[in-house]
Amino acid sequence: MTKGTPDMTSPRPPAVEVRNLSKHYGDFVALRDVNVTIGAGEYFVLLGPSGGGKTTLLRTIGGFHRPTSGEVLLNGQSVGHLPPDKRPTTMVFQAYALFPHMTVTQNVGYGLKVAGLRKDKIAEKVDYALEQVGLSQFTHRKPHELSGGQQQRVQLARAIVLDRDILLLDEPLAALDAQLRKDMCLELKHLQEQVGITFIHVTHNQEEAMTVADRIALIANGNLVECGNARDIYRAPDKTFTASFVGENNMLSGKIATANGTSAIVDVAGARLSVDTRGLHVQDGQPVNLSIRSECVAIDHADAAADAHSIKGAYTESVYLGLTTSHLVRLPDGTEMISRVISDTDDGLPEAGAPLRVTWKPSDIRLHVE
Repeated sequence: MTKGTPDMTSPRPPAVEVRNLSKHYGDFVALRDVNVTIGAGEYFVLLGPSGGGKTTLLRTIGGFHRPTSGEVLLNGQSVGHLPPDKRPTTMVFQAYALFPHMTVTQNVGYGLKVAGLRKDKIAEKVDYALEQVGLSQFTHRKPHELSGGQQQRVQLARAIVLDRDILLLDEPLAALDAQLRKDMCLELKHLQEQVGITFIHVTHNQEEAMTVADRIALIANGNLVECGNARDIYRAPDKTFTASFVGENNMLSGKIATANGTSAIVDVAGARLSVDTRGLHVQDGQPVNLSIRSECVAIDHADAAADAHSIKGAYTESVYLGLTTSHLVRLPDGTEMISRVISDTDDGLPEAGAPLRVTWKPSDIRLHVE
């Protein structure tokens, strides 16, 4: 299975197919010709900066927005004519929106009651949903008697109880503190594995996305920039924007000095660097971008042997971050590079302005043309 491609060997149709989808608000383009396929039973994350279009895409899938052009298919069926309540989807919003006067049981069973199910069936389904989210001991509590994480679980149970195939989560953890968000990420992933339905999760938080996702789609400026599993998106981004947004990458601007099929020599900050072209077509004199993850950059003595995988610079400062320390180095063209290492000791740090050389393994630098 290739990067960015769901498992098409499954006998089930994809849970979601978005085809040439665009959404305009007057002159503003919220989504631009988006195509994406999400497999049944997949945990899929829409990641990107605020205002990039990810929530618009989620709400269009759910039927809350009508596309300007293109179509949405759910489980192989076009649903452009269907309102939200007639689609096999249910939405978990950022705001918990629980009924304050109702107990946990009543909140979770409300949708089933409106649908006219018998009381015994409602009780059975509610008990199952609360067991899945670990709230069986809190059935008689009201929302104000619950923590933020517990309220979020109630909302998840209220969505699960409806027996829809696709769960849409719009920034579901944004209101939680950092530690609770980490805990809830793992709970969400385990919950999705237990119930086996498709989760589509919107977030701008990279760690959150990496924790839960089978695959990630990066969305920015109304475009689907890149799609792939978390490891590929982080370690081997194709696009310049992906490299600049995901993780902590050093971004370098350069120009092709010599292109030679599978490799190229790139002029960067007074150095000539050797880079794998990754099958991209480049030509002499072409401006390009390079990315190197900060944890892949090492610092060496200034008099270390120069090669095609290093640049000379001047030490700027160190930033202690607990587990890691970031060492900042300024290159001759003013670009600042970061070398992130496991924190050990501050003894023997270079003085500000001291000449040194930053180095990396040949496989750790990536060339980008867009």
